[in-house]
Amino acid sequence: MSRTPQNPATAMALMLLATAFIAGTTLMAKSLGTDTLGPPLHPLQISHGRFVFAFVALSMIAAVMRPKLDRPALPLHIARTVCGWGGVTLMFAAVAYVPLSDATAISFLNPVFGMLLAIPLLGERVGKWRWIAAALAMCGAVILLRPGPDTFQAAALLALGAAMVMGLELIFIKKLADREPPFQILLVNNAIGLCIASLAVFPVWVMPTGPQWLALAGLGVMMAAAQTCFINAMARADATFVTPFSYMTLIFATLYDALIFDVLPDAVSWLGAAIIVTGAALLAWRESVNRARLRRVPTSLGGRV
Repeated sequence: MSRTPQNPATAMALMLLATAFIAGTTLMAKSLGTDTLGPPLHPLQISHGRFVFAFVALSMIAAVMRPKLDRPALPLHIARTVCGWGGVTLMFAAVAYVPLSDATAISFLNPVFGMLLAIPLLGERVGKWRWIAAALAMCGAVILLRPGPDTFQAAALLALGAAMVMGLELIFIKKLADREPPFQILLVNNAIGLCIASLAVFPVWVMPTGPQWLALAGLGVMMAAAQTCFINAMARADATFVTPFSYMTLIFATLYDALIFDVLPDAVSWLGAAIIVTGAALLAWRESVNRARLRRVPTSLGGRV
């Protein structure tokens, strides 16, 4: 399989597009989970719409590109998809009650939880820098939860739960990434997700309004576009170059919230978000150092990272 030609400028543009789309999905979810477009839809119905329309979009791409598909590792796909479906459902529930900026910032804990879960599940050993990064990010999350009798955001716990579940999803993605091509992972994930979401939504499904149908379609298409842009960005530049641009999701989410819902983050939101992003960035930097070290040192030598 030929390697995609490296093009950092294109990779940066694709990652910025991905972040704009990802923030757009939370905007659509907030519109659907509140009375903005009609009677609020249940989070299970919002996540169902996400999988329906994302699968349709990816199927159309597959019909045009006709990618070569290998035999999928179904147990891994099912485990990954259950986590992904659960994570997005919790996130869609959270954004109906808390600012998009807060929910988005908490979502940056995904790699932190992924790191913590990799210790028992993948046998990874974690060094001091990664522990410091995790501690920083968790402190930021505590700040965003506003732990006080008059300020505590109980709904932010939904976003925290989403980050935990999607951190577990990262473990399965790592396993799949070494076995199957990226587009196949996306296609199979959305097909299984559609089945799970369709079963889960049955008790709560109601007929959406016309604007809600459009928002559900936009949600699914933007999610598929975000995943496609992200994969292509990672293929065209080193992860150490591309990853920092993913934090633009927070900027887009804040902008959308201000323009559509007239919600501006307060000082606590900015402080908590800044600390989480710092921790996530430190973790990403440490990961790049580890990858560079592993390219120089035989893996049999082991060592703490």
